[in-house]
Amino acid sequence: MTFPAGCPLCGQTKTEKYTEDRFRKYRLCTRCHLVFVPGKYHVSEAREKARYDEHNNDPNDPGYRKFLSRMAEPLCKKLPFGASGLDFGCGPGPALAAMLREQGFDTAVYDKFYTPDGRVLEKTYDFITATEVLEHLRRPGKDIDRLWQILRPGGIFGIMTKLVKDKAAFDNWHYKRDPTHVCFFSAETLLWLGDFFRAQVEFINSDVVLLYK
Repeated sequence: MTFPAGCPLCGQTKTEKYTEDRFRKYRLCTRCHLVFVPGKYHVSEAREKARYDEHNNDPNDPGYRKFLSRMAEPLCKKLPFGASGLDFGCGPGPALAAMLREQGFDTAVYDKFYTPDGRVLEKTYDFITATEVLEHLRRPGKDIDRLWQILRPGGIFGIMTKLVKDKAAFDNWHYKRDPTHVCFFSAETLLWLGDFFRAQVEFINSDVVLLYK
């Protein structure tokens, strides 16, 4: 996958104005349908981390575990005994990894701010999860491609992110108000990604999707 100027996911140079608000402009890729924020509107990494530090990601918090069970439960049902994986973008409290380990699945963690050990990205895995991560990626094409390369054949890539429905809903969407959210996926975008990787795509619920390699 190459990444010329243009869409940060597929590299398509032809993009068009999607909408704007008083803080940012948003563009739409005419190929993969990603809605994205141009780089000039991205916040600094220091501000980005400060925003993450506000999150309550306590692995023992019942509400947070219930939220993550939307990913953990369907994923665990699909995994073979002894499968091992990676939770990419685990945040300051890697709750999902803890939940998967409790079910018998060895799970490594990576986060560019909290657990930036690049050695885990040099190994291969039976499953990779990215929960509430893709919307933060400034170069999602590069990052997703790297993850796909370390996912073993037959593996599962689990994505959790809220999806774009239509422009009218987007204009009033709370999700886009977070300044660290710079990429917004739709069902069409994830289907494009599946076609690109020749992967089966399964929509589990409104914000959880599994890609099968």
